[in-house]
Amino acid sequence: MSVSQKPSYRYRPMIAADVSAAHALSVRLKWPHRLEDWAMLQRIAEGFVAEDGDRLIGTAFTCPQGSYATIGLVIVSDDYQGQGIGRKLMDLALEACTPRTAILNATLAGAPLYISQGFVEFGHILQHQGQAQAIDPPALSDGEQCRSLTVSDRARLLELANAGSGLDRETVLNDLSDVVEHAVGIERDGQLRAFAILRPFGRGHCVGPIIAQNPEQAKHLIATLLARVPDQFFRIDTPADSGLSDWLDTAGLKQVDKVAQMARGTPPQSVGGVKQFSLVSQAIG
Repeated sequence: MSVSQKPSYRYRPMIAADVSAAHALSVRLKWPHRLEDWAMLQRIAEGFVAEDGDRLIGTAFTCPQGSYATIGLVIVSDDYQGQGIGRKLMDLALEACTPRTAILNATLAGAPLYISQGFVEFGHILQHQGQAQAIDPPALSDGEQCRSLTVSDRARLLELANAGSGLDRETVLNDLSDVVEHAVGIERDGQLRAFAILRPFGRGHCVGPIIAQNPEQAKHLIATLLARVPDQFFRIDTPADSGLSDWLDTAGLKQVDKVAQMARGTPPQSVGGVKQFSLVSQAIG
């Protein structure tokens, strides 16, 4: 049956066996996610797929994180655009969010669908990436020191991650712990005040999440991590109001995209004098 005949498509929960086909779908659309990135989301989130016979033609994820749930990787094959598949996948993802507040990062192409489903824009995320150049870390304030993190820092790291993002990051960070390449933090008066994580993602490495009290701390953490794996490809997704964008450009991480932060209700708020300077990923927030 041809696509033009508009057959009935099947929608069902994603299972681990779907990860390879879902990854192949994203590759055809030139999305950078690795097979491992898809596998992570399948482990920690509730996924949905659309099928035409035996062919996987669409995906969506809902990742519960406390009072909020992030929606991501809403993809429909180019061959099947304009048939309501994306809307149906979004309906399933939104149903899985209940009773949590749904949030997402919307591409220019996807924004009209999300607006029609009640989402409202509350900010923007700038995607920076490239071959990173060595850059001197900005000086820290008196009494602050940067150090590598250990397992003993995990409880405080989670506390900071929750405060900076406004989300419950326990499940996400527990899963990430197995793939962290380097994690560094800034300490003052014997307490961890900021941190950043370097891990594999997409075409190379991702720096995120980054939680800090101010842009200078965030810059210091980023420069420290870039120096750990020189001459590599990096990606950082940072809020437009982070104060990092121009500085990232000087480090060789050019802005290549901009997406809208959207919420179906009150968006999450940072607390405790820290904020999130880089996302885990656009799909997870």
